[in-house]
Amino acid sequence: QVRLVESGGGSVQAGGSLRLSCVVAGTMFSGNTMNWYRQAPGKQRELVATITGTYNTNYKDSVKGRFTISRNNAKKTVHLQMSSLKPEDTAVYYCHTVHYGVAYWGQGTQVTVSS
Repeated sequence: QVRLVESGGGSVQAGGSLRLSCVVAGTMFSGNTMNWYRQAPGKQRELVATITGTYNTNYKDSVKGRFTISRNNAKKTVHLQMSSLKPEDTAVYYCHTVHYGVAYWGQGTQVTVSS
């Protein structure tokens, strides 16, 4: 069984920083691509950042240069460092992976950026 647990959300002013963490419980991690999604009120969930098992990364255009995704395979943890936050970054952020064709999601962590 795979379980994802996020932490690190909160409220910050525009221009501030937050670091999200996702701990993976279960037998998988090092070879899995890990993703961060977010969902703002009234909007569809969107992919924000991805890191593969070989540490290749990809980002949504609007967060490039401000967000950094990283992983620690020994601790089975993936992080999302968010800097220069904007009010439009306000959303619930979710950790996600697919393992043997099954999608797993964390419970989400709220990020609120005030202007």
